[in-house]
Amino acid sequence: MLDKVWIRTLSDGLLRADQIIGLTAHATPSIPGKSPRWLLDVTVAVPAGSGNNSGWDVGILHRTLMQTPTEPVEAPEVLAALLARLADSGAAGIITPVATRASGAAGIVRFDFRAFPDEGSSPEAP
Repeated sequence: MLDKVWIRTLSDGLLRADQIIGLTAHATPSIPGKSPRWLLDVTVAVPAGSGNNSGWDVGILHRTLMQTPTEPVEAPEVLAALLARLADSGAAGIITPVATRASGAAGIVRFDFRAFPDEGSSPEAP
């Protein structure tokens, strides 16, 4: 189970890993004067809605884990493998995505996992 594993997002704080149903990497559209960026996104298992005068639209909810200037090669696959290993181990902690270096037109992303302190220790009160 991944209910004790959290993933750090780009701007939305922490997301519990067991809520993720999809992993994608895609480029943003090019805007005049600004080059496109690559986004590493997760899809969350809850619907999101928005509306205007024309009506209400419900779609899937995405959260961005990171932005890179180059394609994050195999990042969804690497994160999926890490999540599978952590699920099998019963781990508890936080995953932080890190862009490590660019190689030509491709970027490398690593995922750092920091375990929570030993569950046998008592939590400190504020």
